[in-house]
Amino acid sequence: MDLLDQFESLLTLEELQAFRNLNSPAAIQAYLDETPYSAEERTRSPLNVMRDRVAHCLDGGLFAAAALRRLGYPPLLVDMLPEPETDDDHVLAIFKEHGCLGAVAKSNFVGLRYREPIYRTVRELVLSYFEAYYNVNGKKTLRTYTRIFDLARFDRHNWMWDETGVEIVERHLYSLKSIPLITPEMTAQLQPVDPLTYQAGMLVVNPAGLYRPRVEAGKV
Repeated sequence: MDLLDQFESLLTLEELQAFRNLNSPAAIQAYLDETPYSAEERTRSPLNVMRDRVAHCLDGGLFAAAALRRLGYPPLLVDMLPEPETDDDHVLAIFKEHGCLGAVAKSNFVGLRYREPIYRTVRELVLSYFEAYYNVNGKKTLRTYTRIFDLARFDRHNWMWDETGVEIVERHLYSLKSIPLITPEMTAQLQPVDPLTYQAGMLVVNPAGLYRPRVEAGKV
């Protein structure tokens, strides 16, 4: 029995029906959009995302990767990282259609969620998040990203339901070398996010889940 079959064997009939109803990347995104954002430090397995019906970006990414796997996509993640001590990182579950990449993601911010599969490279995909990736002070914080991380390598740790396995995945993900997205010269010229974009991105935010850096010049 493979990992996905084992996972499905642990679901109740209601959970199994809900999981199998996620028949497209867009449907997976809709499920995550309907799942309240978790402000907890705990990272849940995909099983416990369904049981508890809460998720933050990492456990939402794990859940999305598991659901994408059922549709025949490999379970792949990419982590996007901010300037240190300014913001949270953000995890994407990525998928490919016709040679192009898209993403499913759980976020506290409106603009950091789904992407259509129209991007030719991981870099292009990550750049599509740049303008919407800002902190509570209105600073655009995205700076680096990781290479694609294949969760199938960690199937022996039962990450789809065992949170000890999730911890192993999390440690490895956060140990990956990051790739610069913009240069220091570009960083120095960045403007604060404009007020309308700021307000739009915060429409459904859970305040308890916001990263709060020190107040900086350029706060919106």
